[in-house]
Amino acid sequence: MTAIPARILASLLALSLAHPALAEPVMLDRIVAVVNKSVVSENELNARIKSVSANLARQKVEAPPPDVLRHQVLDRLISERVLSDYASDTGLRIDERQLDQTIERIAEQNKMSVPQFRQALEREGTSYAGFRDQIRQDMLIQRLREREVDGRVFVTDAEIDQYLAANKDQARTEQEYKLAHILIAIPEGSGQDVVNAKQLRAGEAARQLAGGKAFAEVAAGFSDASDALSGGDLGWRSAGRLPPAFLDALDKLSAGQVTKVMRSPAGFHLVKLVEKRQRDGKEIVKQTHARHILVKVNELNSDNDAKTRILELRERIQNGAKFEEQAKLHSEDGSASKGGDLDWLSPGDTVPDFEQAMNALKPGELSQAIRSPYGWHLIEVLERREQDVTKDRERTRVRLELRDRKADEQYEDWARQQRDQAFVEIRLDEK
Repeated sequence: MTAIPARILASLLALSLAHPALAEPVMLDRIVAVVNKSVVSENELNARIKSVSANLARQKVEAPPPDVLRHQVLDRLISERVLSDYASDTGLRIDERQLDQTIERIAEQNKMSVPQFRQALEREGTSYAGFRDQIRQDMLIQRLREREVDGRVFVTDAEIDQYLAANKDQARTEQEYKLAHILIAIPEGSGQDVVNAKQLRAGEAARQLAGGKAFAEVAAGFSDASDALSGGDLGWRSAGRLPPAFLDALDKLSAGQVTKVMRSPAGFHLVKLVEKRQRDGKEIVKQTHARHILVKVNELNSDNDAKTRILELRERIQNGAKFEEQAKLHSEDGSASKGGDLDWLSPGDTVPDFEQAMNALKPGELSQAIRSPYGWHLIEVLERREQDVTKDRERTRVRLELRDRKADEQYEDWARQQRDQAFVEIRLDEK
């Protein structure tokens, strides 16, 4: 069973609420954008505008002017289409079982059964088929991120040492910030004239904020970030997940204040400090002692071939073969020489798909074939324990925070490159 990580589930739940008005399919009337070999229809655009408007109203955020909102929503649809088409073209799929499990969890988050959740959607005028398609696309893009970025991000001991040396004040490293942001993105390879224009746009957003406009309203009208139409909400971020320049600026603010315009490789930023808090100093975690066998997916080994091999190994183990011997002979992970032994794992030590599948197992239980960004796995849990990691947590926590920050930055950069390289023809203003 492939489970969905809590942070992804929360994101999907937010998306489910942000798309309450996915209308029943109707006939295409015209194309408003061509994206590579795909198109965005006007009906699709209008349905998304309707859902975004309803979501903004629910948050009591005034929507941008209709023409601004129309262009903002179309821009998000184009970015989504670029990524979802890339995912499909490179073999990523979300099967019906995975999709059903995710929708079950969304229904549970809404304290409903799936039939009740479906009825609630339909009472609001939401197409259940359209809702499923949207969640499938969101899952596909998340899986794409895991494969293309998250699974390739590593943090060295030297990076951890450097961070700890630069942040000796423990009170600061234990600080968490609830943030909202506005990003004025700069396309890759832009000339100085484009950079200047983007800086002027960022300055105009700052002036509107200084004039008293709500941050969420300005974000909806100006931001190029994927969360713009949700008011730019970033949620809670630990100090380690923030670039040093942002952290220095935030430490000078009180709750409710906004930074000056800041520049990064991605573009120009305005960040609002909504709230901040101090983390609890003591940390007790549930650790799992596990072992696994990995068959990688690559150019020489297709997804189906890798899965078939894993299933064959699972059958051998069920028929009496020793797990550690099969791991030594067949696993393509560095743990193969140790019989697949991964030692004690804390939350966050493995990629989300692996961790969720592992957490669902009882000690001594062998998993089904589990897919992760690295390939197909068999997992066996040996034992579990509650461990006080207060003394050891600092380096582990910093490693996770730095990895999350690097992944966020690299994903934004990668997604921007995909968009910049795509063929996009906008026909919105054509009559």
